[in-house]
Amino acid sequence: MTSSDDSTERHCTVRHDGVTIPVFRGGRGRRPLVLCPGLNCTQADLHELIELLRCEYDVVTFDLRGHGLTSAAERYCFDAFLGDLRAVMAKTGLPSPSLLVGYSLGADLAVHYAAEYPDSIAGLVLIDGANPLPEPFITDVDLAEFRAMADDLASERGGGAARQVSLTARDILDLNLEMDVVRSGILDLYRKIDLPIRMIMSAAIAGDSGGGRASRHNRLWRAGIERLVRERPDVSTSWLDADHRLVFTHAPAIAEIIRSGHRPVGGPAC
Repeated sequence: MTSSDDSTERHCTVRHDGVTIPVFRGGRGRRPLVLCPGLNCTQADLHELIELLRCEYDVVTFDLRGHGLTSAAERYCFDAFLGDLRAVMAKTGLPSPSLLVGYSLGADLAVHYAAEYPDSIAGLVLIDGANPLPEPFITDVDLAEFRAMADDLASERGGGAARQVSLTARDILDLNLEMDVVRSGILDLYRKIDLPIRMIMSAAIAGDSGGGRASRHNRLWRAGIERLVRERPDVSTSWLDADHRLVFTHAPAIAEIIRSGHRPVGGPAC
């Protein structure tokens, strides 16, 4: 890595699979922490959480392909994003096993990476993702709603190049559908990972409207984590009174959970 004018912050560029990934590293702590963002999320969006974590960690941040400062790509699928994480981890040159933190899709990528390269990871913090759901999150009756959500996300541009997302609405919808398949088998990966795992989950991933499909999605989200804890009772779980935007709305609480290592018991009533 090359140093910037600020001696506490460094950057490098990782190139693989036709993608250029700028990687940034800085912080006042010695313990390495790698933060993997999620779908339609950039490191610029995670600025508050990153700054809070830099107080105690040596934090590595980057954007997935087609997001933020990372170049666009010909393909957007789970394996391609996992390749981005592998490339960053391989070329960053961290001096010791890192705490790997992932949000949403980034949490699923973190679990897959840890199952492949456990010796490079000191522990996992998974924020509202990597949930071993007992049934698909998106059913046929949900498709119209998720298609509209994908259209809205794809049309959100602006806020500067650092916030740009190149994925189309079709890319976003296809990835959401693919995540149901990925999560249907992720429990097998948890069984292979002998590392500390901390989950930080939203109590109302789909909002708190109190009825309809949102209610089903919220119940299913909790059921997936209950399924995981039955299989892996050593997994620590924190529930925040928030929806899936928790990483933006509750950054101080998330940073404190990561830093303190608290292992809360239970969670909010459904």
